[in-house]
Amino acid sequence: MPAQAVEIVELDDAVAALRSGDLVVYPTETFYGIAADPFSLPALAKLFAIKGRDAQKPIALIAADSSMALEIAREVPRAARRLARAFWPGALTIVLPARAGFPAQLVGPDGGIGVRVSPHPIAQALSQKLGRPITATSANRSGQEPATTLKMARESLGDEVRVFLEGGILSASAPSTVIACDARGYRIIRAGAITENDLIAALGNGTIE
Repeated sequence: MPAQAVEIVELDDAVAALRSGDLVVYPTETFYGIAADPFSLPALAKLFAIKGRDAQKPIALIAADSSMALEIAREVPRAARRLARAFWPGALTIVLPARAGFPAQLVGPDGGIGVRVSPHPIAQALSQKLGRPITATSANRSGQEPATTLKMARESLGDEVRVFLEGGILSASAPSTVIACDARGYRIIRAGAITENDLIAALGNGTIE
């Protein structure tokens, strides 16, 4: 039987849970997410099972700051650096060429891994205290609405997640925008909170210096 879910407010307890292979529901600037240690294969397997997520669909990450975020990449295209400066912390997930060592569950078929820096203080602190990025998938089973309250997350996930961090009612109407960057610029993978016009303006009408 799964352990009874517990709601806690101490970040150190949540970090200890992540280090022991447990999952943590936490607030972001968009919706509630599920954090796992991205280098714990048992935790990732648990995460995919609870979500009912296609194993071929990689999960993005949230990092404490831009430096930590860009360290996941084998290389960082110029467009990615400019957009990171413009929108991080914020609801922009950038898919970058993954450096070696990341589990396959986080890396797409083209070798990319998604990451963003959340402006939410709890999301930032959770990653900072863990010392590495955390997974950023929404706290709901696949096909359900993303959770804007802890109650929604608990009703969706049940007792299969042990640790929940309260963040109040989240007011986002859209998920993070997901883009992939290369030497030519960017392409939108998922429309979201940051519009294409925002991206174009940040890059100077789409050009790369």
